[in-house]
Amino acid sequence: MTVMENWIQAGDEIDAIVANNDEMAIGAIMALEEANKRGDIIVAGIDGTIDALEYVKQGKLNISAFQDAYGQGKGAIEAAIKAVNGEKLDNNFINIPFELVTQDNVDEYIKKWEK
Repeated sequence: MTVMENWIQAGDEIDAIVANNDEMAIGAIMALEEANKRGDIIVAGIDGTIDALEYVKQGKLNISAFQDAYGQGKGAIEAAIKAVNGEKLDNNFINIPFELVTQDNVDEYIKKWEK
């Protein structure tokens, strides 16, 4: 929120914000709303937290990227097994796909938090 407030006060032109996590995105939205600068600025977060999902549902947060903890854990275990077996990892990188959360599918992600 403070970073966004500083940018607003500096008069920076901002078209979009991609935050490192949902809380940062929500802070940016709060600062923009406080300054009456929300307009058409696209705001994206990462993690798919319940607070962010509510913001997506309300149309305040454009998107969030759901981080698949199960997929991350599975990928880490598979990499560990390969390492123990002396196998090489492809480019020393394991891609865990994210799931994009929008207003069209936000309800299915809210249900995941309810479980």
